[in-house]
Amino acid sequence: MAVSSPNAHDLSGAWRLVSGDIDVAMAIPGDVHSALEAGGVIPDPYFGANEAKVQWVAERDWLISRAFDMPETIEGSWYLDLDFVDTVATIRVNGTIVLEANNCFRRYRPDVAAALKEGENLIEVLFHSPVESGRKVYDALPFEVPWLAMNCPIPYGNMLRKPQCHFGWDWNIALAPSGLYGTVKLRKLDPARIEHVTTRQNHRDDGSVELDVAVTLYADEPCIVPVRFSFNGEEVRVDCAPNPGETTIHQVFVIEQPKLWWPAGSGEQTLYPLTVALPDETVVRQIGLRRLELLTDRDEAGSRFAFRINGREIFARGANWIPADALFSRTDPEKTEALLQSAVDANMNMIRIWGGGFYEHDWFYDLCDRLGLMVWQDFMFACNLYPSTQSFLDNVEAEVDYQVRRLAHHASIVLWCGDNELVGALNWFEVSKKDRDRYLVSYDRLNRTIERALEKTGLDAIWWPSSPSVGPLDFGDAWHKDGAGDMHFWSVWHENKSFDHYRTVKPRFCSEFGFQSYTSNLVLDRYTEAKDRNIASPVMEVHQKNPGGNERIAGTMFRYFRFPKDFANFVYLSQIQQGLAIKTAVEYWRSLKPHCMGTVIWQLNDTWPVASWASLDYGGTWKAMHYQARRFFAPETIVAIPSADGRQIALSMINDGAPPVDFEVEVATVDLDGRTHPLTRLAGQCPPDRAAEIGRIDANSVPDGHLLVWSWTATNGSKGRGHHVMSTYKVLDLKPSGLSLQEAKGEGGQRLLTLSASGLALFVMVEADCPGRFSDNAFDLFAGETRTIAFTPDDPGATPRFTLRDLHSCQATE
Repeated sequence: MAVSSPNAHDLSGAWRLVSGDIDVAMAIPGDVHSALEAGGVIPDPYFGANEAKVQWVAERDWLISRAFDMPETIEGSWYLDLDFVDTVATIRVNGTIVLEANNCFRRYRPDVAAALKEGENLIEVLFHSPVESGRKVYDALPFEVPWLAMNCPIPYGNMLRKPQCHFGWDWNIALAPSGLYGTVKLRKLDPARIEHVTTRQNHRDDGSVELDVAVTLYADEPCIVPVRFSFNGEEVRVDCAPNPGETTIHQVFVIEQPKLWWPAGSGEQTLYPLTVALPDETVVRQIGLRRLELLTDRDEAGSRFAFRINGREIFARGANWIPADALFSRTDPEKTEALLQSAVDANMNMIRIWGGGFYEHDWFYDLCDRLGLMVWQDFMFACNLYPSTQSFLDNVEAEVDYQVRRLAHHASIVLWCGDNELVGALNWFEVSKKDRDRYLVSYDRLNRTIERALEKTGLDAIWWPSSPSVGPLDFGDAWHKDGAGDMHFWSVWHENKSFDHYRTVKPRFCSEFGFQSYTSNLVLDRYTEAKDRNIASPVMEVHQKNPGGNERIAGTMFRYFRFPKDFANFVYLSQIQQGLAIKTAVEYWRSLKPHCMGTVIWQLNDTWPVASWASLDYGGTWKAMHYQARRFFAPETIVAIPSADGRQIALSMINDGAPPVDFEVEVATVDLDGRTHPLTRLAGQCPPDRAAEIGRIDANSVPDGHLLVWSWTATNGSKGRGHHVMSTYKVLDLKPSGLSLQEAKGEGGQRLLTLSASGLALFVMVEADCPGRFSDNAFDLFAGETRTIAFTPDDPGATPRFTLRDLHSCQATE
């Protein structure tokens, strides 16, 4: 109960959690479910079929409390500083209600001076059941606002300003957790505080930059406050006389020869420290200087959708981000950084923060700034209808104002998008289909509230109304219209189309597309018992949240592959075909550049161990697709695009760099013994930031039973290779590959693995029995080839054992 400082008390740490006869310790920041598990009240929600055993937690109210000491003399104005309060909560200090919170996405700073006393004080937070809280909002609405029950088995989530995926999703466990996830402090207003620090950039024609720093102060009464600014070696003091309430002051810095911030792979991520300080408070920001435009000019196909940064159009190679974990207590900045680093390591330069989760913590965006990950930031609305009552809209307006002012200074944030798939949701419910006008007006009220609140901040923030969207005030089908705006293309997965169907559309920017696989054997072993490792077992179905998902994975295997011989190889092959699906889409859409200027895969990460569209396992281990993504997202590459009639295969050069690149390509075929047969050589130059065809191969030149293969080198030192199967893999009478592995110890616990093949080894995958990262995986070896890769275990003291898989061994029955 120690006092943190004379003017601040940090109230994080050990609290008590109580409901009925349950009384356990709870760590704050933290969530209720994790505290109950740690206290032995509930089992691990993620293991087996435990999800149903713990859903009662969301139906109860939960009280957390702790004591803290105040000095003998209480003077001045004191306030609680809270953010990430999840979600409907009554907060008392010494029995006095000081706050009724109802929005997880707002910051609260209630005055509590009148409730404090000398000596020991008690703070209590009563989390009201999100189910019951949502029901109360629902019952009071003037007309029905349903929710998508398929995604949300726990009801009423769309009634609350809470992460929507907490109520379940087609990849998430349904728990509807509660907790405090951010700042929990008691502070003294002495005599003013910093409410916001925002910036605006003016890039002059001569290359210099003006940085306008705006500081909003809050004071209870007139006072004089010295405000110190520090930026780029320049220090300024401004004596401010704020009036009661909010007062904003400005300080402009001029950077004559700025070093600009660039997305990953396009340049450096230069960041300038900005410091704003009061006598008792300091705020530090990292500022990246960059010019940003969203190009939506009309053309013959419709209208463009491309990001231009510092005068260069940047092709977006990325993935969608969902919360790092279904339960806050199970993640931390280090785990999250590893996930984001994995995105960069796979040649990604963008993440889309999807609208059913969180506006992330400040440190998250600091990481994206440093890593060069452009951020497409959704506002937190997803796949549902929402209320449009005035009280709901007022709450949303305050949320938007706070979040934009908190985050808009980040160089990484390139777009603010109104919602995820709310326009499409108008057609998902009987009530909205029968009375579309009412629900369309209701949606427009919400969407316009978000847009106007964004504009009211006056900050440098690019607005896009919804995702997918053809453009402002267009409420049409953006899932299948590919001439303008951003597209969500789900026909291959949800409509069970072939992988070739990706080549029937030409999106300007595809912000969602995906194909499922199972989480890796390493993860499966940790959340199932051996008897459950069958694709049709009840436990496996609990860990598959998309209706029909298991059948679709299996059905696709029948279409492209011979069926695997056992469960572990079924898991392996599900990941190989996931990568093949996404590779087909990405390579074709990249070959359309500059018509298409972005491919953002659904999805990067998982919130718990589940079959999903993620390229990273729960915990961050790379699935096969992530290794494949590093290749198909390479800034320079050669890709094969078959013609619609299958008679020719075009080889296209892709160059995402600023200088032109010369390519040399060796084209051959490989037979089922793994022997290569030269076919032709190609050479060509690809212009800057473009894709261009380097040559065509007649399909008749590829003998039956052979694969088309190519290897390439470029003048910038990059190189690679690929293969194209003329029909499907299941028609190939593959032979034993003679795959073998030799192991040696490297430095720091690393293992060096030398793989050799005497025949054709397709999609070679090495699995470890402990978490870690391979330097490469899911690659091909031809007869007589050897490749050495490294495995770095997360625990340097681990003694990993390895399993080898390839396409033949996974299917073989002898």
